[in-house]
Order: sequence, then C-alpha cells, then structure tokens
Amino acid sequence: MGTRQSLLAFVCSAGSDGNGIVTVQLSADGTVTERGRSPAENPLFLSIHPNGESLYAVERVDSGRLSAYRIEPGRGDLTRLNGRSSEGAAPCYVSVDAVGRYAFVANYQGGTVAAFPIESDGRLGEAADVVRHEGAGLDPERQAAPHPHSIAPGPRNRFCYAPDLGTDRIEIYRPDAESGALRTAEAGATTTRAGSGPRHIAFHPTEAICYVVNELDSTVSAFECAHETGALAEIDRASTLPPGLDGDNAPADVHVHPSGRWVYVSNRGHDSIAVFAVDRASGHLDLVAHESTRGETPRDIALTPDGGFLIAANQHGDSIVTFAIDGGGRLEPVSELAVPKPVCISILEPTRRR
Repeated sequence: MGTRQSLLAFVCSAGSDGNGIVTVQLSADGTVTERGRSPAENPLFLSIHPNGESLYAVERVDSGRLSAYRIEPGRGDLTRLNGRSSEGAAPCYVSVDAVGRYAFVANYQGGTVAAFPIESDGRLGEAADVVRHEGAGLDPERQAAPHPHSIAPGPRNRFCYAPDLGTDRIEIYRPDAESGALRTAEAGATTTRAGSGPRHIAFHPTEAICYVVNELDSTVSAFECAHETGALAEIDRASTLPPGLDGDNAPADVHVHPSGRWVYVSNRGHDSIAVFAVDRASGHLDLVAHESTRGETPRDIALTPDGGFLIAANQHGDSIVTFAIDGGGRLEPVSELAVPKPVCISILEPTRRR
C-alpha cells in the first residue's frame, strides 16, 4: 500500500447555510479538516476530471445546470469556468469518462441523460446529445415517470450505464468517441426487479462484475458485465438492512473497495453503512456488518484510493465522518467535521494533483 499521504476532497453542501462546494483535507491518520469553501448554487453531485485540474458539478437551479470549475493548485480552491443547461430538470449525477473527453449528466425530474464535450481548458461545450427515457414502474408515487438517477462509464470506457429509478431499467449506451452521441448498445437495456428502483452503479476493479443499489426495495444487485456487448445479467441480490428489520429506508450509494474484496452501501433511514464481502469465485455478496454513520441520512460515501478509509456524508446530520477500514472490511469511526447538508463527496487522487 505504501506510505499513506494526505488527500484533498470536495463536498457538495446543498443547505441554506452552506450552498457551495467545501474543500477538505483528509490527513494520513484519517482526520478531516476544512480547507475552504467555494460558491456554487445548490450543488448536488460532482465529478473530478482524470487530470485533476477541473471538476464538474450539477446544480439544482430552476432549469438545471452543469458547471465547470478549475481546481487551483495547493489548497484546492475552485474557480468557476462556465456552465451549461443540464438539458433536464433536477440534475442529480455527473460523471466524466476515463480520458476526460465528455461529461455525462442524469436529470432526475427531466427524465433525460446528456453528454457534454470537455474543452482542453476544462470548459464545457454545448450538449453533444440528449436522450429522453421512456416508461414507468410499479410505485405510483415514485415511478410514474422515468427518473434516471445516475450515468457512469464502464471500466473499459466503451459503455455508459444509466440506472433509472422510475422505470426499473438500466439503460446501456455506447458513446460515440467523436460526436459524443449516446447510442443505445446492441444488447439493449437491462430490466431490474419490478419496484426495485435502481439508483447508483459501481464496478469491480478486476472482475467483469458490477453492483447496483436499489433505492425502493433496500437491496443491492450483482451483475455480470459482458465487456464486448455491454450487457448485464443479474447473478445475486442482497438486502442492505439487518435480517428481520422493518421500517423506512432508502439506500443511496454503493462503492467497491479498491481491493475488490468488499462492497459498501449507504442506508438512509437505518443511517448505516452495510458492509458486504465479495465472494472471489462468484462475485456474490455476503453481509459482514452494519456500521452507524454517526448522523442522519447518509446520502453519499467515498473510498480513499488506497482503500484505507471511507467517508460518509450525513445530509441531515450536517456532518461528514471518516472511518478506518480494517483487514476484514469493517469500519471504525476516526474523525467528524461539521458541513451543512453534505450530499456528495469526491476525492482528488494523489496522482491527479497538480
């Protein structure tokens, strides 16, 4: 693992007391401290460019917006570069492809996903393509219309996967490298269990497997990924809650440990992180533990690149909490920092720092 070093991370603070992007430092021992705050209008999610020189945030303004920011060397202060319409209402997710050529956005209320070219200076071009999802699901309140909740490039940067909470489908796209067009993959979309509400997706670092957290039925699903076609085939599903527990819960985020040995899911309601061990032979999940996030409504989590720490953002607890990860994947709380309404965390990898 080598010598652990301090890291910079960026936190979307969407509360009226914050309403910006907070730069924090995670020390080698897991202590987290604030470095500064940059203005942003109701930021909900962010993604860092592969070169570490810019980041992109979706902002819940009236029409929906995607903004580009330059990451200043040193303290990690942000300078806004430009912004574009997110091409849909209530944007909730942004990702950047592995080579930093395009940013992809999911618009929860707008029912659309969109691709934006990234210029050489980090600025955003006009939308290259916008795709509107169609369909509905079982839940008359949450699934009356499409609600794409994320869009993320796969590990080989050939396909993009867009879990749609409203339609119980994972739309699969093959972006055109030159035009940015989001072409539907030949394999077509993957249908998830009716009423499950797929939300976020995370990919195993070495195996052709991914994990999708389902918000409406508090489960996480494992899928085999066909790298040549992009197709997904479900191989396992597990509850994110302790056995026999009843009550309101809505899991939000999912991440795979850099070693590929564990999967972590945040539970809003139970206010915990569910820890799963990954079976090396099958990719199936075995529940290891639940760890309290020491706050309310953990909307987002992040893992350090070396796998030593997990950070949880307690949206309604106004805090971010760091946990050390032990040799069995379990979590031990280390440090806490007050942040108004934190909803997303993204860590700047050391190799990407200027």
